[in-house]
Amino acid sequence: MDFFVYLPIAVNSVPILLLLGLGGLVGFLSGLFGVGGGWLLTPLLIMIGIPPTVATASDSAQIVGASSSGTYAHYRMGNVDFKMGLFLLVGGLIGGSFGVHLVKVLRALGNADLVINVTYVAMLGIIGVYMFMESLGNLKKTPRVEVPLASGQQKTPSLYARFMLRLPWRVNFEKSGVEISLLLPLILGGFVGLLAAIMGVGGGFVMVPIMVYLLRMPMHVVVGTSLFQIFFTCVNVAIQQAYVNHTVDFILALFLLIGSSIFAQVGARINKRLKGDQIKILLAVIILVVMVRMLSGLILPPSLLLSYSGGH
Repeated sequence: MDFFVYLPIAVNSVPILLLLGLGGLVGFLSGLFGVGGGWLLTPLLIMIGIPPTVATASDSAQIVGASSSGTYAHYRMGNVDFKMGLFLLVGGLIGGSFGVHLVKVLRALGNADLVINVTYVAMLGIIGVYMFMESLGNLKKTPRVEVPLASGQQKTPSLYARFMLRLPWRVNFEKSGVEISLLLPLILGGFVGLLAAIMGVGGGFVMVPIMVYLLRMPMHVVVGTSLFQIFFTCVNVAIQQAYVNHTVDFILALFLLIGSSIFAQVGARINKRLKGDQIKILLAVIILVVMVRMLSGLILPPSLLLSYSGGH
């Protein structure tokens, strides 16, 4: 027998176990990969009858719970670089604020949604394929034996390494084991904040690859630090949605939050048991699935998509 709960803002009755299950799924992904999960939960909520504006706003509210639970779990395991997270967050807030105004301009120009979606599909496709192939290659290849250099011979640094060394204001991030310029996390955080504002996502899918490949942080520290940033980003969004638009259904968010908070701990524990390349391969697969789903939305007729998803 199903027990239903009435959602006053969504004006709908939904099975309690279904909400707990959806929240648990997103919380598990959050703890395992360091992503918000809004890309998955929002369409699922819409499919069960939640209005899109309420689904998006309530999703942001529950991600606060999932990311805080996941951050705490990774903090206990020593996987959160708070210094790096703060600089990424500052950049993200600046980029997000700029992105809000940019969205207004793009909408005024017309066809902005198509341009944004095509850009998003291309970006996710490139990131997903690169992460999958690079990590799969790392798992397959045998450990390489380092050949000692001759006396007086020095290894030539890569072009990227030489560029990084030229940047000013270098700071040592002990937890991540990297020494980089403060400009890098500020600029990259701003870029992710801009994308988050334009595309309506938490930014984790972009932030995680950026921290791995550009900031050269260890995968396990990346996950915890990403969740730390997502927490504050979603707090800001949820408060604004509730105050300005009144679209946060707190009862809906509460049941989603209960499920997500519990399973975020489970995801964080499994994260600890996996190798960094294994985590990257799993994340790459999910990124590619999202990319294919978005691509199908661009090329398939709307009526065909509705028949696939069971829409009305």
